[in-house]
Amino acid sequence: MTRWIDLRSDTVTRPGDAMRAAMQAADVGDDDYGEDPTVNHLQAVVAERFGFEAGLFVPSGTQSNLIALMTHCQRGDEFIAGQEAHAYRFEGGGAAVLGSIQPQPLPNEADGSIALEAIEAAIKPIDKHFARTRLLALENTIGGRVLPQDYVHSVLALAQRKGLATHLDGARIFHVAVRSRMAPAQLVQGFTSVSVCLSKGLGAPVGSVLCGSGAFIEAATRWRKVLGGQMRQAGVLAAAGLYAIEHHIERLEDDHANAAFLARGMEQLGYRITHPQTNIFYATLEAAECAPMDEWLQTRGVRMRVTPNMRVVLHLDVSRADVEHVLTLLQDYRRHAD
Repeated sequence: MTRWIDLRSDTVTRPGDAMRAAMQAADVGDDDYGEDPTVNHLQAVVAERFGFEAGLFVPSGTQSNLIALMTHCQRGDEFIAGQEAHAYRFEGGGAAVLGSIQPQPLPNEADGSIALEAIEAAIKPIDKHFARTRLLALENTIGGRVLPQDYVHSVLALAQRKGLATHLDGARIFHVAVRSRMAPAQLVQGFTSVSVCLSKGLGAPVGSVLCGSGAFIEAATRWRKVLGGQMRQAGVLAAAGLYAIEHHIERLEDDHANAAFLARGMEQLGYRITHPQTNIFYATLEAAECAPMDEWLQTRGVRMRVTPNMRVVLHLDVSRADVEHVLTLLQDYRRHAD
């Protein structure tokens, strides 16, 4: 079996032996009845770590965000989000398709934020002609860019002043915690709800935890059922999430360091790159270069999203030696292409 060096996403990781052992040993019960002890423990651990009353284990980050939107909003309501936000752009239009919730996308600034003036201008007045603006949804991080914490405080103050609920898609929130050396609860203080992904960067095979107040999670549990996200003996999956939280957070610094190392190396080879803040960066390629470069790498055991705006993602299955090997292959490719 070929061992690929896969730089397409941090969702491609595979459970290691220790995580698999934790999954096999998990104590389980029927989660539909609230009787799976491992699921209950995971929900309590994540909620406490992020400073919320309760948590809800769901199969995916996409479903977690959708459940949050459908809990916050009713049919005909509106949520504000960035043009680049996952919940708006990359989740199949689920809010509109399944929740009858209207998105109001706004441009993201260079740092991933949304201009406060744009948010305030987009909030609809109370009028029968307009959708009711109910929710502001942010994401941290956007393309590996960390939202400045001062901005987060300002936007939360704006939302509170305007009577909006706030949801944070914290798909890679632990990356932010490691980079900023801030506690997760500090980073999300003031949000009404937050989605915490366990399979991006942390290495769990599946799952996210939606956090909020007790009443919010009680309502969210119904939407999980409606959306088909209710699982039974899900402790085998929750155990992977618990293992990831216990063992894979501090090592995210390795991914940040490897991203910086690879970005510098690619820049020295002549690629135009964005300097990474966490484990993700982008490289600009000529369109004509993409297909031959992709073939060169694939035939040598490397998977990358080779596009004109190529996203490169580091994770726990990619070592420093792997990064050095990729740089060697790219150097050889440049010589071959020339």
